[in-house]
Order: sequence, then C-alpha cells, then structure tokens
Amino acid sequence: MKDKRRFRRYDPDQLLLLPPDMRAWLPEGHLVHFIGDVVDGLDLCEVEGCYDHCRGGQPAYHPRMMVKLLLYAYCVGVPSSRKIERYTYESVPFRVLAVDQHPDHSTIAEFRRRHLKALSGLFVQVLRLCRKAGLVKLGQVALDGTKVRANASKHKAMSYGRMEKEAAELEAEVACLLAEAERVDAEEDGLYGKNKRGDELPGELQRRQSRLRKIKEAKEALEEEAKAKAKEEQKVYEAKREARENRTERRGGRPPVEPSGKPDPKAQSNFTDPDSRIMVDNATKSFQQSYNCQAAVDEAEQVIVATNVTQQTNDKRQVEPVLEALKENMEGEVPEVVIADAGYYSRGNVGMLEDEGIDAYIATGKRKHSKSPPPSARGRIPSGATVKERMERKLRTLKGRCTYAKRKHIVEPVFGQIKEVRGFRRFSLRGLPRVGAEWDLICLTHNLLKLFRSGKTAQMA
Repeated sequence: MKDKRRFRRYDPDQLLLLPPDMRAWLPEGHLVHFIGDVVDGLDLCEVEGCYDHCRGGQPAYHPRMMVKLLLYAYCVGVPSSRKIERYTYESVPFRVLAVDQHPDHSTIAEFRRRHLKALSGLFVQVLRLCRKAGLVKLGQVALDGTKVRANASKHKAMSYGRMEKEAAELEAEVACLLAEAERVDAEEDGLYGKNKRGDELPGELQRRQSRLRKIKEAKEALEEEAKAKAKEEQKVYEAKREARENRTERRGGRPPVEPSGKPDPKAQSNFTDPDSRIMVDNATKSFQQSYNCQAAVDEAEQVIVATNVTQQTNDKRQVEPVLEALKENMEGEVPEVVIADAGYYSRGNVGMLEDEGIDAYIATGKRKHSKSPPPSARGRIPSGATVKERMERKLRTLKGRCTYAKRKHIVEPVFGQIKEVRGFRRFSLRGLPRVGAEWDLICLTHNLLKLFRSGKTAQMA
C-alpha cells in the first residue's frame, strides 16, 4: 500500500544560499533595524574622535557597530560582555548588528569602559528624539527612586569599629610572622634553594598584609568622609549655638553637639566597591549592597527625562540634583507639575519647586493602603498655616488626590519594566561615576524602547 503521509523536506546536509543582505534574516519592524537607524543618526564624534589612525596596527571595530551592539544588549537585558560575545555567534539579531563580526568580551568591556562617559551622554540625544516624536510633554513629571544592587557582596563590608579592632590584630600578627620569618631565614637559609634569596614572604604573611592594606585604605576613606561631613555640620552647629546664646527667653532643651569629625563606629565600607552602601531592598525587605537610583518620568509616555545615582539611602536631597539635570536635558524648560512620595518631602524642597514655578504634590507622610484618606478641608487656608499643613491640605482636595494618584502609574511601572521585564537588578560596573553612567545607559535604552513601541521611525523623530 502506498504511504500517503507527507512532510516538509528535511535534509540537514542541504546547503542553503543565504540572502546577501543580512538584514533580511530578520522581519521588517524588528528592534535591530530600529536601533541601527537611530544610532546612524546620533552624533558619535566624542566616541570616534578617540581613535588615532596614524599609529598602525590592526584597525579597531567600527564604533557605530559597537554602540549598536551595546544598546541592543541593554535593551534586551544582556549587559554581560561575555554573553554579548557569545550571542554574536548564536543569536541572529546580535549577528546581524555585528555584520557577522565577533569582537571578544575583553574588547567589548574595554570599549564600554573607555567610552562610558560618551555613551551615557547619548541619553540626552535619545531624550530629544523622544520629545521630537511627541513622547515628552513636560506636563506632569513623577520623581521616584529604586535600590539597585552593586557589583559587590554585603559580606565584603566592614564597620569602622571592626576595622580599628581588626587592623590592630592584623598588625600584631604581621609583626609576629615577620619575626618568625627572619628567624627561619637565618637558621634554614639553605632550604630555600640556589635560585632563592631566602627572604620571600610566606603566603600567610602576604594575605595578612594585603588584608591590612585594604582595611587601612577603607579606614582612611571613612575618615575623610567623616571630616567632610563634619565640615558641613560645623556651620549648622555654630548657627544653633549662636541662636541659643542670643535668645532672650529661657527655655529648656539640650545644647547642640559639636561634630567630632570621627566616623561613626557603625559606619561601613565595602572592600569590593567602596562607593556602594548597605540599603534596604523595598521588594524583599532585606539589606543589600546597593545604590539609590533616581528617575524623573514624564506622564505622557513614561519617558525618563532625568536621572541621578546617589549613595544616600534617603531621597530628601535628590529633588534639587534631579531637577537641575532635567533643566539641563530639556534646555532650561521645567515641568508644570512634579509629583513625589513622602521620602522627598521637606520644606526646602517645596519652596525650591515653587521658586521654579512648579506646582508640587509631595506627600508629607506615609499612609496605610487600607486606611481611607482624610476628608477634604473646607474653608480658607489659615493665615498661620505652615508649609507642611498647606501641602497636606492641598493633597486632601479632589484635584490633589487625583494628581497624586497618578504617581503610581507614571513612575512605578518604569522600574518594573527595567527590573522585571529586562532583568536589570545588579550593576555590572563599580564605583559611583561608572554606576551613574551605566544607569544612564539603562534609562537611555528604556527611552529607546518607548520610541520603538510608539511606532515612530527614527527618521520621523
């Protein structure tokens, strides 16, 4: 009986003639085509100007190809240089972007390190593309922060008090080991062999000296930080002391304490990334070695219009630097409304935003989700109301409640898209300047994805 079963042809040994244009390997409208068009339109003079073509040697990979690879990698959640190298062989989109070239991971990592500042500077160019495409309105902007883990373990951190104790113990151990080494060298010099000097340090001594050196460096960094902080606090102390001495009425209370300039015994430093700090991860409520990453997000299409990274766990001091970055990015223009949670509230922040002509909606305190909001205040605002009371009253109005409620769906989904969808929960680089530049790369590619999904082409933008 004739077999009537039919299948598509399957011949693993069949040689195929692939299309000469590698871009035809991907469908129209693919993110790779969009990234290629956008990068071709960006000003990369700062990157390309670093190369000297008169020194001979093998030519470098084209900077535009390397920028396209990095931006696409961050868009799809692959910041690892080793994975990027592997994907230029295994992944069609990466292979198309690289035009079948395969830079190794050390070349990719060195390119990112060398041009990190220039790459982070592309954030402004992409932001202005988004604005040109109509994705940024600067009507209402929400400000928020998220903790992103540093490229360091919290177990590599040590408190200042522990450093003092550990340094004393290590110095005593090193002294004992040196004395023992000298005694053994004098007695058993012949055991070291003909080609040995006989004064090589034992491995145990080298490890202790290395650890002692790291501890001393961390101690010095904490002491310098404490001195700088004490210098700032000294002015506040002197003002408080002068006010206390000049007051006429007699009141109680403790006198102000003069800053000592010595680090708090509980102040910690990390040996792997000294710039990172122990912070509470709000999602897991656990302590992690992290950075506090800030983002100002425009309401229209959730485009990030300003960024900042800080070592401070508290958000109160972040309003001014983020606003200054926003003004610089948007050529002096400011949003009409700024919305922020209770972590940003201070009398100074409210006054600063009002001086800029911005309508501020900043929560003055935390409220449980299960607790219903207080009723709207009626009547005129009392003439003697404080800044905090005025803000509380403003947020209790119908307009205030509706405006502040927008914060959740303006800024919080952005962090969800970065952390959950793209899987970015830990920095690849170390040190505050490099981490800040990498955060700009993350936010830049977030905006690129917004522009891509809006349906606007690079030429239209």
